[in-house]
Amino acid sequence: MRVHVFQHVPFEGIGSIADWLAARDAQVGFTHFHEDCVLPALADVDLLIVLGGPMSVHDEAALPWLRDEKAFIATAIAAGTPVLGICLGAQLIASALGSRVYPALEKEIGWFDIVARPPLAHEADLLQLPPRLRVFHWHGETFALPEGAVRLAGSSACANQVFQHGRRVLAFQCHLETTPQSAQAIVEACSEELEAARAGRFVQDADTILCEEAASYAAMNAVMGHVLEYLVRP
Repeated sequence: MRVHVFQHVPFEGIGSIADWLAARDAQVGFTHFHEDCVLPALADVDLLIVLGGPMSVHDEAALPWLRDEKAFIATAIAAGTPVLGICLGAQLIASALGSRVYPALEKEIGWFDIVARPPLAHEADLLQLPPRLRVFHWHGETFALPEGAVRLAGSSACANQVFQHGRRVLAFQCHLETTPQSAQAIVEACSEELEAARAGRFVQDADTILCEEAASYAAMNAVMGHVLEYLVRP
């Protein structure tokens, strides 16, 4: 399996996804947009993973590579390539599908539950998520659902946490891949943002974020593995 990762900043990596890829002897390539903007040949990609970052999908003037990235994502979706978007990655998928990305009413930073929407009778082939799951968040923007997408889960702060578009595209506003190490990295790198947002109703302080129980990481990372298996299943 050939996997390509779009990474936007050094402190938001693939987290627990690394173990899933290693267990399957996947060939993994990266585009590190903070270093270079070299895109792969789509024919060489069996799974595209688009990670998070502090920038906005609208920052094309300062970060012109965003245009090429969104175009690549749109082409991958049209070609039927499995695509997973996380946080900014989910917003990039929404934008690539022609949907609006905009500032959320509330920033959501820390550990909060997402609640799955019960599937309808004709939706048996959609990704099935746990009814309620405690997950890690770090975002200040959100998106409208793209045409043809199905909302799979939401949270108290953000209605559109997870959506599915067709059989091969999944977008998560939250971070199921987070490990204790990656939580530490983002807290350290984004401490100023965290301090500025601390008055928010859905913003935890650094100590609360970093003292989360190991069981929360384990349950969340297990669902991340389930998501990946679903995407690559024939």
